[in-house]
Amino acid sequence: MCAKACIIFCLVIFTSQCFAQSSSVSAKEAADSSLKYLRIIGSVYNFAQQNFVDEVDARRLYEGAMKGMLEALGDPYTVYFNTEEMKQFNETTMGSFGGVGLSITKRESSTADVLPYVYVISALENTPGARAGILPGDYIKEVDGVSTAELSLQEATDKMRGQVGTSVELTVLRNKNIEFKKKLVRALIEVASVKYDMIGSFGYLHILQFSPETARRVEEAIDFFKQHNFTGLVIDLRNDGGGFMTSAIEIADKFIDSGPIVSTKSRFEFENSVYNAHVDKTTFPRGIPIAILINKGTASASEILAGALKDNHLAYLIGENSYGKGSVQQFIPLSENDGIKLTIARYYSPSDANIDKIGIPPDREVLFPVLSDEEGKIFSDLMKSDAIKDYVDVHPDMTERDITAYAVELQRQYKLDLRTLRRLVRLNATFLKGGFVYDTDYDVQLNAAVDMLKNEDFQMLMKSTRTLKELEASRQPADDGTKS
Repeated sequence: MCAKACIIFCLVIFTSQCFAQSSSVSAKEAADSSLKYLRIIGSVYNFAQQNFVDEVDARRLYEGAMKGMLEALGDPYTVYFNTEEMKQFNETTMGSFGGVGLSITKRESSTADVLPYVYVISALENTPGARAGILPGDYIKEVDGVSTAELSLQEATDKMRGQVGTSVELTVLRNKNIEFKKKLVRALIEVASVKYDMIGSFGYLHILQFSPETARRVEEAIDFFKQHNFTGLVIDLRNDGGGFMTSAIEIADKFIDSGPIVSTKSRFEFENSVYNAHVDKTTFPRGIPIAILINKGTASASEILAGALKDNHLAYLIGENSYGKGSVQQFIPLSENDGIKLTIARYYSPSDANIDKIGIPPDREVLFPVLSDEEGKIFSDLMKSDAIKDYVDVHPDMTERDITAYAVELQRQYKLDLRTLRRLVRLNATFLKGGFVYDTDYDVQLNAAVDMLKNEDFQMLMKSTRTLKELEASRQPADDGTKS
């Protein structure tokens, strides 16, 4: 019965597409090929179940087949969720869970530039991962002594999650030459979405992720800024690994009054969609300058928002190149309380550019200082120690003056920039208090955005920016008539 169910499911998902193949493969050939392999899969399933030396758990065969089939597509975002993984996924997107607060991925293959370990997209604010100083671009080399090169993305996620209060040891690799271990105590990771405040006369809107509630929270922030007579806005999308595309569209619609926000394109033209802005949903005052902060942790839905505002010449992007996730996934629940996440399309910005594996470049690049080799060794030594944590635990009510004083004391042993040391102390000192909305002492990218809003002609800046499509065209090699 289970074998038949497996075959029927495959037929429902895949053979419905058989008659929409390209002209190079006839509909009959495609259908015959699909049925041929489905019959073989069913035959092997039955043969293994009936002839394996030990009694076979049908569910185990089913889950193994589903996982292997989707992994064969070579897409890190297309995965099978068993019952427990489905529960974890729902908790991640809609609720809370026990973990360390890292948004991670794993590249399809390793190269000289891409290591085979789990890669950190972002560390959620006010979580054990952020408190430990783990940054976007870091690799998690080991989890409890197990190399992540040998683990799937889901297996690595499972090892990092667990009961609140239990610990997990991560080996972190940064810039390929700084390695340190951190023992993190798992905490309740609640799904936060938005933080906001005023920086002088400018609104500061930090979108942490795109959940079903994010658009409503952004509207609350806009109302707050209006009440404070704001004259400019900083939208912080750094370390935002994305979320629901519909949420990004709803938020973009508050800023854009007409035209496309994003479009999606799949294998089949009839499945393509265009999502347009509506003037009656626009709530952000026209003419107020916007700076958007992006970095290598800005991915997926956050890139949709950044790309939409950039292509409409409504925002100036500051920071560093974004992650580059330009694909759309659909979640399909199955009958066994499990499900699959399948990449079904790629999304395109209003100017019809796709940024998958490329990312969005900032209009103005602003980078944090890079540690020298010697500073990297010192930083690694500091991260291996619990000096900051131990001090903060004994001094739980540190003020900014206390933070500076302890950073000066630390510098006697660890010869690093005082601003960096203050940042590390501040992260630990404010962790139990719910963190801080922004950090103008350390944050050079935020300071650059505020300086731009304060001192530069925004409209002139907008005239100098290019759409993502124009940037894409500039990357294409010119056709000089030669062939190789």
